[in-house]
Amino acid sequence: MYSFSKEERLCSVKLIDKLFHNGSSFLLYPFRIVWLTETLATEMPLQVLISVPKKKFKRAVDRNLLKRRIREIYRLQKSELLYPFLTEHSVTMILGINYIGNEIGEYSFMEKKFIAAILKLKKVYLESHVE
Repeated sequence: MYSFSKEERLCSVKLIDKLFHNGSSFLLYPFRIVWLTETLATEMPLQVLISVPKKKFKRAVDRNLLKRRIREIYRLQKSELLYPFLTEHSVTMILGINYIGNEIGEYSFMEKKFIAAILKLKKVYLESHVE
């Protein structure tokens, strides 16, 4: 369960376009989370896109470092926070994680904020789907 396979990565240009045009989003510094419930072709309940802006981080080394940190945090937290929630509510989702911070954050700070962002995502999802 502690892997980040190809099926979990959001690669479809159509789905990425749909995510950023029709998806809901919220900010929790240093992340901007964009999400959309979508039926997926894979058996995974979630597909993820991680991005770091070139405008703020000119050097590819810095962008890659941040993406590696975010991927690692996601990989370790998904089985405890995300997958049980998604399977319990039988929903499939596409998720965009944008790093909006101005500096390279420490791993522990990013991990704490990512956990808070996932908890907020669950809360926002439940609020939007309870009628």
